Amino acid sequence: MTRNQLTARDIMTSGVQCIGAHQSLRDASRMMRDLNVGCLPICGDNNRLTGLITDRDIVVQCCAEGIDPSTVQAGSLAGELHWIDAGAGADEALAMMEQHLIKRLPVIDVAHGHQLIGMITEANLAKNLTDSQIAEFATRVYANV
Repeated sequence: MTRNQLTARDIMTSGVQCIGAHQSLRDASRMMRDLNVGCLPICGDNNRLTGLITDRDIVVQCCAEGIDPSTVQAGSLAGELHWIDAGAGADEALAMMEQHLIKRLPVIDVAHGHQLIGMITEANLAKNLTDSQIAEFATRVYANV
């Protein structure tokens, strides 16, 4: 399969775990530690993706404000959600990440129950895209930080 034919499913990291929207930020931070990740998908009561939370979100929006992370629900920091269908092209995933200036993109299997099946990160891009595509991504996303 050529790079131009890769799909989101081909380049994603599978096996992502969600934090429940009603779980605390303390739970989220422990889960991030245990999984050695900096971002978790947030899933609602229907087990559908409702947002993402990062370690930076917890630090900046909770800890830095002197708020006890055990008193804040993860869902309250969900923010704007962008995702991509598993069958979409890798180039479409790259374009979406560049357009929205995001470094992580959830992958949803729309054809099979609209379930979260993976996450595309910068590391996935680095492993699967050309040097020029990676350079363009870095320029677009990090130039606006």
